[in-house]
Amino acid sequence: MSNAVRIHHFPKSGHAHRALVFAQLAGIAHEAIFVDLAAGEHKTPEFLDMNPNGQVPVLQDGDVVVSDSNAILVYLARKYASDWMPSDPVGEAAVQKWLTLAAGEIAFGSCAARLITVFGAPLDADFAAATADKAMKKLENGLEGRDWLVGDRPTIADVAGYSYTAHAPEGNVSLDPYPNVRAWIARFEALDGFEPMPSTAAGLVA
Repeated sequence: MSNAVRIHHFPKSGHAHRALVFAQLAGIAHEAIFVDLAAGEHKTPEFLDMNPNGQVPVLQDGDVVVSDSNAILVYLARKYASDWMPSDPVGEAAVQKWLTLAAGEIAFGSCAARLITVFGAPLDADFAAATADKAMKKLENGLEGRDWLVGDRPTIADVAGYSYTAHAPEGNVSLDPYPNVRAWIARFEALDGFEPMPSTAAGLVA
């Protein structure tokens, strides 16, 4: 694995799952490095040298270090899996729109709702539920009449949106009103190389 990229992760982090599942789907050689959040490994000087924010995931590719899950997706696609990132301006702009949704309303919606119900995070449950509904409606409308969010094949837009959307029910966010989203989740999970994020149990998430 000496030529593999290293992905520092925590198994129940949806942000970390984005990076790992993309490497798996795209066939990118990688080594998964477990970060014990409960033991505070993400706050050690060694980890903070890689990511001063003290969060997973972190990617190491030789001398290159990339933090932030969406930035990692862009880096990996550009360097190792160009078919997952459109090169034309219109396609790339469309992907960026969905990356923004993942970093915004999905993060503050279904991700936050899951943090509250599963991990007891002191966040606003009503705000999380309302924000999750906004994100789900955007995904539902964006998937109307199409299999994938951008173009006719999966891209990193789908990867960025998947993990916290698929696990939204763990935060009491129902997927029942969103048939397009449910069908998209099923298609994503049927892709060669897909590996799921573990279901919730006692522990920490980032």
